[in-house]
Amino acid sequence: MLTLAGVVVLLGLTLGGLEVTRAITLAHRARSAADLSALAAARVVAVGWDVRSACARAVLVAGANGARVSACAWAADGSVAVTVAVDSARPWSRTAVSTARAGPG
Repeated sequence: MLTLAGVVVLLGLTLGGLEVTRAITLAHRARSAADLSALAAARVVAVGWDVRSACARAVLVAGANGARVSACAWAADGSVAVTVAVDSARPWSRTAVSTARAGPG
């Protein structure tokens, strides 16, 4: 009986550790996708294209990184702020959200 309890505790700790690792990985993916999307959008603005084109580029870059853009805004100083969300796989779905800003300002 004591051995069974030990196995159950060990299994619980292992599953908890895996869930923490998955959450950390998801947060890193969201940060990376937000950074890359903001940099891509800022580059488009820097070469003189309009803000709509910049946000479209941010959507493409975020999608290539497994994320989706939930907000894209241009500031008067020429910087672009992009917010992305990344969803995890099942069985316990989680969503990580991150915002990044890039540009000359």
